[in-house]
Amino acid sequence: MISTRGRYALRVMIDLAEHSGDGYIPMKDVASRQGISLKYLERILPVLAKNNYIQGIQGKGGGYKLTKPSEEYRVGDILRLTEGDLAPVACLHGGENTCERADKCKTVKMWNEYYDLTNKFFDGITLADLMK
Repeated sequence: MISTRGRYALRVMIDLAEHSGDGYIPMKDVASRQGISLKYLERILPVLAKNNYIQGIQGKGGGYKLTKPSEEYRVGDILRLTEGDLAPVACLHGGENTCERADKCKTVKMWNEYYDLTNKFFDGITLADLMK
């Protein structure tokens, strides 16, 4: 399941993409438009900035903006950044099956296929697609 953190990160990124022609966007504007508290955004933005998804400046005229065009951001990358691995079961976290029962597990193939489908689905969607 995708948490609030991942969903809000997507909303912030879409908002910044939709207003990309406006220069740096103050977070209070994004918070107001998206109905997200500034306090919560202050926990998400550093992760996005540290990984060069957004860049920010402080002071008058400051705010945040995307570092690339919206077509270059995949939803899967944003979710993995904010959520961690999208593995449906603990034994697949990190992309490798670490379960000692993997060779006998009747469900491991199913979980691997579901994991692959999930990643392919989210990696096939960009911010530009969500803006349409």
